[in-house]
Amino acid sequence: MEDKLLFYTYPSCTSCRKTKAWLKDNHVDFEERHLFKDTPSIEELKEIITMSTEGIEEILAKRSSSFKKLDMNIEDLTVTEMLELMHNEPKLLRRPIVTNGKKLIVGYNKSELQNLNQRKKNLAVVS
Repeated sequence: MEDKLLFYTYPSCTSCRKTKAWLKDNHVDFEERHLFKDTPSIEELKEIITMSTEGIEEILAKRSSSFKKLDMNIEDLTVTEMLELMHNEPKLLRRPIVTNGKKLIVGYNKSELQNLNQRKKNLAVVS
């Protein structure tokens, strides 16, 4: 997935719309997946977490109403249980999630998108 970004999105999410606009404006190829209709599998969530710098914390939407409604202490859950919970309740995922298979960007982060796009251009020049 080096040549194309995978973009997990939810259309009514402001950060998702900003990210999509940035990607289009900068002519970046991406595969768009609706986060709630085409939820990442548990295996995909594992891969996403391995790219993160903060583990599950980076992709968990702790300020979401879905998270606040949970009647459990997530600290008591195993990683596997957390992955299953996020897969079954995709509203617990922060959005958007953008990855090229090596690097992860969560939320709208223009500077990270620029860095990712610049590295891709540099690799193309070297090839």
